[in-house]
Amino acid sequence: MIKKTIGIHHITTIVGHPQENVDFYAGVLGLRLVKKTVNFDDPGTYHLYFGDEGGKPGTIITFFPWAGARQGVIGDGQVGVTSYVVPKGAMTFWENRLTKFNVPYKKMNRFGEDYLEFDDPHGLHLEIVEREGGDKNNWQFGEITPDNAIKGFGGATLLSKQPEKTAELLEKVMGLEKVGEEGGFVRFRSSSDIGNVIDLKLTTIGSGQMGVGTVHHIAWRAIDDKDQLEWRKYIEKNGYGVTPVQDRNYFNAIYFREHGEILFEIATDPPGFAHDESHETMGEQLMLPVQYEQYREQLENRLIPIKVKELD
Repeated sequence: MIKKTIGIHHITTIVGHPQENVDFYAGVLGLRLVKKTVNFDDPGTYHLYFGDEGGKPGTIITFFPWAGARQGVIGDGQVGVTSYVVPKGAMTFWENRLTKFNVPYKKMNRFGEDYLEFDDPHGLHLEIVEREGGDKNNWQFGEITPDNAIKGFGGATLLSKQPEKTAELLEKVMGLEKVGEEGGFVRFRSSSDIGNVIDLKLTTIGSGQMGVGTVHHIAWRAIDDKDQLEWRKYIEKNGYGVTPVQDRNYFNAIYFREHGEILFEIATDPPGFAHDESHETMGEQLMLPVQYEQYREQLENRLIPIKVKELD
């Protein structure tokens, strides 16, 4: 059996103050807050999901915001850079927008593509690239329109403690196609039109340390529950320890740590984010899993209030 993931499902990160997080990803980047819930393992902490208008797989970045927590160190065993894709012709808009909000950026070129590199307020490394692929994002916020809005992930740059082992996993197990090597990176591509490009750094830079400003894990797409169970058997067959299936309410998840020590998840596309609130009202209310509903009052009193605000 040969399996191939379609591409990235979501990327989950650790950040600082939740209102600073909301202001940047909604107010500056124009992403939609599609779900406001809690960390299932630490319900006194938010789990915030941002994406395109509908919260489609391949567009979702999620956050565990811990105000005042220790700053992490980006390094081997982590996703080093999260890449966003925008429509062709939108780069000047984003240069002007980052300048408007005093976000320093650098221009660089990799594999023949121009990128804007910048950090979020808590130290996460981000970049923007123009590409044709992917549907326009119809979520309009402030000055951002479908002609320049972030469509979803362009991909990610992986930092591995054993790059050769990670490369072998990406190509031989996850089913990505190796498409090039340049400037100390090897590039892989999946079949999706977004969340489909992975650049792997071929040299190590020193171990990462989990904390604010780092990526916790990267999740890959499974079509449905059946496909996910096939992935679980397949990953185990290839010598990796995999968790049991875990219900995350908006998808089911399995986890394994690859040999370069990056935490991988395989998440199901369904059921998505509109099954417990309407598409029109997604992200407006605090949604709790059944096991925590009885503690709603205590949790709402403990969680730092947040609000999506237009900053333009």
